[in-house]
Amino acid sequence: MRKFIMTFLMATFINVSPVVSESLSENDIKKLALEAILENPQIVMDAINLLRDLDEANKETSKKQAYLNNKEILTTDVNAPSYGSPDADITIVEFFDYNCGYCKRAMTAVKEVLSNDKNIRIVYREFPILSEGSIFASRAALASRAQNKYKVFHEELMSAQQLNEISVMQIAKRIGLDVEKLLIDMNDPNVFEHIQTSRDLADALQFTGTPSFVIGDRLIGGFIPGDAMMEIIASIRE
Repeated sequence: MRKFIMTFLMATFINVSPVVSESLSENDIKKLALEAILENPQIVMDAINLLRDLDEANKETSKKQAYLNNKEILTTDVNAPSYGSPDADITIVEFFDYNCGYCKRAMTAVKEVLSNDKNIRIVYREFPILSEGSIFASRAALASRAQNKYKVFHEELMSAQQLNEISVMQIAKRIGLDVEKLLIDMNDPNVFEHIQTSRDLADALQFTGTPSFVIGDRLIGGFIPGDAMMEIIASIRE
């Protein structure tokens, strides 16, 4: 960063002919840069802001490429629970943790969007990052697919408070899951593969927390309300 700022100062604010600049020592350059800063301190902030903007642009380019590289698995992974028309023109991929308060709020937002627009498909990516209880809940949720109860179990887990092994199994029993079968299915390799794939995708897309969303080709890290989701969807369709 220091080298960038010095180069920026020399290139933008210090009027030195090419011939003269070649004969300048490092100390001469530092002196000229210091004089430029003293005359106009704002140029340092300009250089820092430019560097930040370049860094953000590079990150966005990297994230867009990561989306393109992983688009197929994001939208068609049979190991990820999904609901909605397979012919939907917009797919929402949600990364979540059952012990995340904002994820619980996001469930309401997602349900609102799905109820208002039947041409949207949702893909659930279990991304347990907050605790061992989160990992246990995700494994149980994925295992419930074998009993065709993922959606109802998912919503019950999201509606609960802090989850641990005991509370997860209490919910499972309450909604009619075969708990003994559930415990066996929690060790299915597909369960662990799904969670690892979620971690790999989150890393590639630079998602560091939950909830995070892929809406069409838009990447959103953090909670957004239902109306904001619908605005994004409308802009994609334009």
